Amino acid sequence: MSGERLFGTDGVRGVANVDLTAPLALQLGMAAGHWARQAPPPPAPPESDAPAFRAPSHEARLAPPRLTPGRPFVIIGRDTRLSGDMLEAALAAGLAAMGVDVVNVGIVPTPAVAQIVLARGAAAGVVLSASHNPYDDNGIKFFGSNGKKLPDSVEDEIEATLGRLDSLPRHTGGDIGRIVESREPVAEYVTRVMATLRGAGALPLGGLRLVMDCANGAAYEIAPQIFRELGAELTLLHAEPDGININVQCGSTKPQEMAAKVREVGAHAGLAFDGDADRVMLADENGEIVDGDRMMAILALHLHALGRLPGDVVVATIMSNVGLEQALGARGIRLHRTDVGDRYVAEAMESLGAAVGGEQSGHILLPQLTPTGDGLVTALQVLAILRETGQPLSALAGVVQTCPQLLKNVRVRTKQGWREDADIQRAIAAGREKLGSPEWLSVRPSGTEPLIRVMAQGTEREVVEAVVHDICAVVEQKLGRESGGY
Repeated sequence: MSGERLFGTDGVRGVANVDLTAPLALQLGMAAGHWARQAPPPPAPPESDAPAFRAPSHEARLAPPRLTPGRPFVIIGRDTRLSGDMLEAALAAGLAAMGVDVVNVGIVPTPAVAQIVLARGAAAGVVLSASHNPYDDNGIKFFGSNGKKLPDSVEDEIEATLGRLDSLPRHTGGDIGRIVESREPVAEYVTRVMATLRGAGALPLGGLRLVMDCANGAAYEIAPQIFRELGAELTLLHAEPDGININVQCGSTKPQEMAAKVREVGAHAGLAFDGDADRVMLADENGEIVDGDRMMAILALHLHALGRLPGDVVVATIMSNVGLEQALGARGIRLHRTDVGDRYVAEAMESLGAAVGGEQSGHILLPQLTPTGDGLVTALQVLAILRETGQPLSALAGVVQTCPQLLKNVRVRTKQGWREDADIQRAIAAGREKLGSPEWLSVRPSGTEPLIRVMAQGTEREVVEAVVHDICAVVEQKLGRESGGY
């Protein structure tokens, strides 16, 4: 991993068996197991009106059958990638070697692991997935006992432990952790997801015709089960995973086939999940894409009308369209923007007490219902509003009128020094002044490629294009490769 920080913004990722190898997974399991043994026992989940947070009895929380009472245990789940079996086995072995019990729940959406951790009182959860990335990638993402991603400080602690594994005490005999395979907790997750539509009748989705694209990923079995049990009539796409077809020309990053099928079969709406089902993209009855910005608007405006939107605030990233900001502002709702990444959105939401937040990509956070982004829960909430209001999805989503937005990449010889370059900073300052809001301009380096990304948005297309062109020209002049361009 080239000497850089091992953990990225979404766990440890890389090409399976090249960057993310079985030995590395084993070592990460050992390091995480050591941390879990040292961490204080997880507190009982707080009581809440939301069924998703209501825990079973204390005795049931101790562990599923065959685990060692009083010993910390970790929940492991994965998506459908071929490399998942290999990495899962290595990770579980590392945890068990450090005296930590493991419950392997199999193929599940990422948010299922977060929910199961809370419900079962686990010390941590681990998901093996690379989300919407190609199948040859994979990732290892850790959740704490609160069902949320580990903070940077804990990830740094686990990473530092990798360098001293040989010095850690060895667990032998009865102190070696047990590894148990159980699908029982998954049924609890299904119940909790369905319960987010409490009070909506026996078949809250009854009469809805939906097209569902499961991306040949983690939702391929659970999502159809949930939506059918709630009364929806489904046309399924890409729900036959073979280990290598996850995200291939399908899912939330490629929703065009789903949208076309909506028009073909006359469905009320379409859904496209990503590989681990923590995000979703929708299509209205006309086959028009309903992205995360529009979903946030639908959810926030509905809660606002009911007087249940805390602080009258929604949290989104700098990538969200100005149209969302305008639609919310017209109704007295403030849009608070963060840097790109659901982690930053979650932190701001917690600080502000916000109930709705997320990203344009369809990763929506609804902390009153679920501890982490859940594409199934998001889709259910939007469809429930469709049923409750009697409006088609096109009308609900139409409240957001997309404003001009432009992103260009400049290929550079180095990503260093652009923040200190006076000419580049002058161009950025001038661009912000022309756009009318500093939040409508984003200049940032790519995390994985030699690129500087320049994104601007506003109310006038000519101004947006001119700002992006001017900044890219200066960056190209100062940092661009001799054969470069943008």
